[in-house]
Amino acid sequence: MLDYADKLTRTPWEMQRGDLQPLSDAGLSDRDILDLNLVVSYYAYVNRIADGLGVPLEDWWDEANSAGGTY
Repeated sequence: MLDYADKLTRTPWEMQRGDLQPLSDAGLSDRDILDLNLVVSYYAYVNRIADGLGVPLEDWWDEANSAGGTY
């Protein structure tokens, strides 16, 4: 799933039907694959909207990064 999500996020124009086979082989149903695609695509879409409009990150992101932790 992570390889698929990474490729869809970074290079969506390179996606091919063969990218779905490892997901099917791992036991994901067609609906599971659709859900994965929709979630990954939605996050990319929303982040591009926010970045394009200059929406600042919340303060807690900076605090987590400076503390070396995660959110």
